[in-house]
Amino acid sequence: MSNDWKASVTVAAVIERGGRFLLVEEETPEGLRLNQPAGHLEEGESLIHAVIRETLEETAHAFEPRALLGCYMGRARSSRTGKDVTYVRFAFTGELGALESGRKLDTGIVRTVWMSADEVRACPERHRTPLVQACVDDYLAGKRFALDALFTHSSALGKAGQP
Repeated sequence: MSNDWKASVTVAAVIERGGRFLLVEEETPEGLRLNQPAGHLEEGESLIHAVIRETLEETAHAFEPRALLGCYMGRARSSRTGKDVTYVRFAFTGELGALESGRKLDTGIVRTVWMSADEVRACPERHRTPLVQACVDDYLAGKRFALDALFTHSSALGKAGQP
C-alpha cells in the first residue's frame, strides 16, 4: 500500500419528511446522479459544522443535525482526479430549516428532489455512491447515535474556534 494513502472525509444529511427523502441531483462526469446533501470536511471545521454548511450550500436550506446516523466507508472514482478514493462518510439526520430565498445552489447541483424510499431503491444506477441507499436503509431501520458521540478537539478547529 502506498505511504501517501489517505481517506477522504465527507458528511451527508439524511432528511426525511412525510415519508420522502431530500436528495440533490448533481452533474458528474458519469451524468446526472442523486445524492444526499453531502460534501467534504474542510480544514478548521467540525463534522457537525460541515454537514450544516454542505446542506445549506446544496439545498439553500438551513439544517439542524439531531443525531448521527452512522459512519460509512466506500471506495469510488473521484470525479475531480479520476483516481480511486476511499471515502469515510459521517451521515446525520435532523430537521430541515428555512429556505434561504435567492441563494444559488453549489456548482454542479441541478436541483433538489424529494423521493420515497421505494423510489430511491428503484434507481441505484443513478446514485452517486452506494452509500446513498445504505444511509436510507439505516434511517428506516431506526439507527441513531447521540451527537455527543463525536468529539472535536479545539486544535482541529479554525482560528475562531468555530464548532
